[in-house]
Amino acid sequence: MGAGHAGLAAGHFLSERSIDHVVLERGRVANSWRRERWDSLRLLTPNWQTRLPGAHYAGPDPDGYMTRDDVVAFIDGYAAASRSPVRTGTEVTSVRTADGGYHVTTGDGVIACHTLVLASGACNLPSVPALREAVPASIEQLTPFDYRDPARLPDGGVLVVGASATGVQLAAEIHRSGRPVTLAVGEHVRLPRTYRGRDVLWWMDATGVWAQRHDEIDDLERARRLPSPQLTGGATLDLNTLAAAGVTLAGRLAAIRDGHALFSGGLRNVFALADLKMTRLLDAFDTWAQATGRDGEFAPPERYEPTAVPASSRLRLDLGSGEIGTIVWATGFRPDYRWLHVPVLDAKGLLRHDGGVVTASPGLYGLGLPVLRRRRSTYIHGIEDDAREVIGHLAAHLGL
Repeated sequence: MGAGHAGLAAGHFLSERSIDHVVLERGRVANSWRRERWDSLRLLTPNWQTRLPGAHYAGPDPDGYMTRDDVVAFIDGYAAASRSPVRTGTEVTSVRTADGGYHVTTGDGVIACHTLVLASGACNLPSVPALREAVPASIEQLTPFDYRDPARLPDGGVLVVGASATGVQLAAEIHRSGRPVTLAVGEHVRLPRTYRGRDVLWWMDATGVWAQRHDEIDDLERARRLPSPQLTGGATLDLNTLAAAGVTLAGRLAAIRDGHALFSGGLRNVFALADLKMTRLLDAFDTWAQATGRDGEFAPPERYEPTAVPASSRLRLDLGSGEIGTIVWATGFRPDYRWLHVPVLDAKGLLRHDGGVVTASPGLYGLGLPVLRRRRSTYIHGIEDDAREVIGHLAAHLGL
């Protein structure tokens, strides 16, 4: 289920094993990229890292970053070249166990199958806190699914809630348009765009950080909950950069009471923790370079200024004063399994699985979820190994 990069990768390995299959897609191929991304979005990964089983980026700018439309074209082209049996415009309304397998109900009827791969994505629905209900009606509320560009926002300043990759990118873009922006900052992952002359994601690959398997991670549930790193398809974009440009940094949005947004006062600790984790990661890169005898290939080690704590941290914002016209909830995403009538979800509605294998329901699999089998699982280039192994398990389940 799903004709994004994960579903098409699964189809590649099913075809390789001559396993009859169909890929169901509610919209068009790469539907979420077409309909649920803002206009200026670029991939966080460099072009040379964009690859799927049997295909890779072959354009003139390997160190660039794909636009939203580039990603759609890449995935669309992959589907066409692989001749994947995709049924577009096929909405799944129900999945239930039946006859030792599954019955998938769609608008076109019921499909019976022995095995089912859920590749419908990890970011189907915005994850917005319940306190949104307390926001005054005069303020427009958007999620990254609704946002397209600053010109479409109502007049007034903007409060962006969340400082992961999405939050910092939107805060920067909206501020560049001339609007006052306040960014509510919670837990985040700080990274430089490049380190010692190489993209930081090159280091993540080369040192094996992203290849770490799910069964090697001490706190797997926490790893799966980590926010996306503060990266953009371009230069380094961290909180110091935003503050220097004029974005107001506030703490985590803790409550909305009597028309006032209340922010936590723990910015110093939040900044210090993110800085510490970044420094430890860069230390690990340096250690790897020395241990492998490659230290001389790179520019000298670098260290970055600590994230500066504002002289006076904002703790309260009157939402009825007219200062803020829009709130953008960049507070993460979650999968949508409302159609899945099989008891395999946890209390938060997330799929319970072991490396993509749903042990509570044999023949059911997941793909494209955070840290599914490796730390790089949710990235386009990370799907190949995951899909190969998951489909290998599926084939064994079928006795093939």
